[in-house]
Amino acid sequence: MIIKNRIVHNAINESSRVPKYRQLAGIITQAIENGELEVGEKLPSITELHEETELARDTIVKALTYLKEKKIISSVISKGFYVARNVNRAKTRVLLVMNKLSSYKLKIYHSFVDALGVDYQVDLKVHHCNPEYLKSILEEGMEVYEHFVVMPHFNGTTAEETSIIDYLNGLPDHKLLLMDRHVAGISDKVPCIYQNFEDDIYFSLLGIADKLKKYDKLTLVFPEHNIYPYPEEIKAGFLRLCHQLECSNEIIDKVYQDMEFESNDAFIIIDEEDLVCFLQQVRDKKLVLGNDLGVISYNDTALKEVLGISVMTTDFEVMADSAAYMIKKKKYDIVPNYFSLIDRGSV
Repeated sequence: MIIKNRIVHNAINESSRVPKYRQLAGIITQAIENGELEVGEKLPSITELHEETELARDTIVKALTYLKEKKIISSVISKGFYVARNVNRAKTRVLLVMNKLSSYKLKIYHSFVDALGVDYQVDLKVHHCNPEYLKSILEEGMEVYEHFVVMPHFNGTTAEETSIIDYLNGLPDHKLLLMDRHVAGISDKVPCIYQNFEDDIYFSLLGIADKLKKYDKLTLVFPEHNIYPYPEEIKAGFLRLCHQLECSNEIIDKVYQDMEFESNDAFIIIDEEDLVCFLQQVRDKKLVLGNDLGVISYNDTALKEVLGISVMTTDFEVMADSAAYMIKKKKYDIVPNYFSLIDRGSV
């Protein structure tokens, strides 16, 4: 049977953290999706699989049971296991792995799915900024997905980040695409659509330098020690801008309750919760944005538009469309995503 050769060719990875039964299940699933096994075709027996893979019989039974629970195969008493359905034969499977879930990230996901169209199936997972967990996700999906799209934001040690970079560089050519962040050390062969966090904030604020100069002080509210860290390049871009404008500045880690607001201060706020706390205090103290205080938020939402909050934002739909285009057209470029400042009068 073809699948036996496939299993031999794709030898079970003894060093992988992915359980062996899941590796075997992935190989069988891939064989079905590739048309190597047709619906209704009988699978090799447990004995045959044991001889071909040298896996324990219990492991093989566990893999077949897993596939049966997924309704990918069925069993007939005294006859064996048969292919019950082709999960996604006509579609190219793509795994999108985000660092976290947020309204912005979900917008990317939906736009990405729409841009790829009906010939692609996109599954979504979250690595929670954990390099080792990301590695295990990719290892588990190696035989299932043709493309990985990864947002490489991490909260690990330098050694852990170096390890995952080495792992990503070792993936097969054209399997990986990076989204949202460009990581130093990643091969130039890996396509990437990314935010240039330092340049984005610097040039956006420089574009409204005349407005910013009316304020006595610029304050960046940049959360520290988060589970989901924000890119340090944002701070670098802010400090670069302040140096260019020769203005008084400060970086604080949150908007505190009962802040000591000074007239003619402007705030650049990264986190949504900090923005809410800031706006509540502005309202309670009857201050006027764009007059008493200035505020610019990071990343746009429909609510910020309704509230008239000026924002610096990347275009998440463009990012998703660009990633989809690279996959569909087999383009392997490294390009910054579109970024802009939308002035709604709050600064």
